Amino acid sequence: MVSLIEKIKSLGEINTLSKHEQLVHGIIEAIDSEILLVGDQLPSINKMVGEIGFARKTIVKAYEELKLRGLVESKKIKGYFIISKETNVKLKVALLLFSFQRFQEEFYNSFRKELGKQYQIDVFFHHNNPDVFKTIFTNIQGKYGKYVVAPIPDEDIKKQLLITDPRKLLIIDRYLPMPKEYSYISQEFEENTFLKLESLLSEIKKYDKFILFFSDDRDYPVGIKNAFKRFVDRYGIANEIRTTYEMGMVRKGDVCFFISDTNLWDVLLDCREKNYKLGSDVGILSHNDHVVKKIVSGGVTTISTDFFAMAKKAAYQIKNGVLTQDIVPFDLIKRNSL
Repeated sequence: MVSLIEKIKSLGEINTLSKHEQLVHGIIEAIDSEILLVGDQLPSINKMVGEIGFARKTIVKAYEELKLRGLVESKKIKGYFIISKETNVKLKVALLLFSFQRFQEEFYNSFRKELGKQYQIDVFFHHNNPDVFKTIFTNIQGKYGKYVVAPIPDEDIKKQLLITDPRKLLIIDRYLPMPKEYSYISQEFEENTFLKLESLLSEIKKYDKFILFFSDDRDYPVGIKNAFKRFVDRYGIANEIRTTYEMGMVRKGDVCFFISDTNLWDVLLDCREKNYKLGSDVGILSHNDHVVKKIVSGGVTTISTDFFAMAKKAAYQIKNGVLTQDIVPFDLIKRNSL
């Protein structure tokens, strides 16, 4: 059987290949022809220098590209090992999200579609738990070519992210202040929410009380609560912040602002049972749009990021490796609930 070294040397006859490409293609062909199997160790950098005569930096660059593709893993002291035979994968991407809620599902589906089949995406969920986040990120570090992360605003987590090469990390969803060399495609909650509430001022003033359902124990963005407080204070609107919705709680004259869809479905059920008409007896405003909110109860007004647009921008950044620092604007989608 042809050896790995022989396979690499044979590609030297192709004049269009650089030495770097010769190495990468040679190893990929060796995997495809089962000269190399999962678990096999690649020759050390020094041995490759001696066997094929390429510069050390050329061999290191080739091995690093194979790591980005998810084909090779480096282990301290021991060397480089084959970890996958999926040679059609161009890049292996770790996607770390809060949870698989509907809007995050929309992001994932669009992100996967935009990247295409040559990109392998592995999804992880931290559920807004710093310990879970740290454990996952520690376990996946060094095993992927790109890390697309929805972060938790926590200083220890920020320190962990800062260890990652800026070229391999993309922050999405929640904004986290990072050094200028890091990319992000994020939401800014406070100012965006405040501006959209101002656009709804006349609708909100039709009601007796504006109620925000917000729990500090959940993964709700604190910027939404800050925007709510600024808004009601500036315009002198009777208001209340409640941690949760309990069945039967809604009253005529209330306008309710929900972050959790669970609470939203409960109040819609209550309104139907009490024969309250949305948009006149009771007002409903929801955070994060999706197709169900277009249909249910004649349509629910939402303040929402365009997660499809965020996913497309994220996929573009992954494919092109360009420094991207973008705050995705919010959309106000008016429907019958106000």
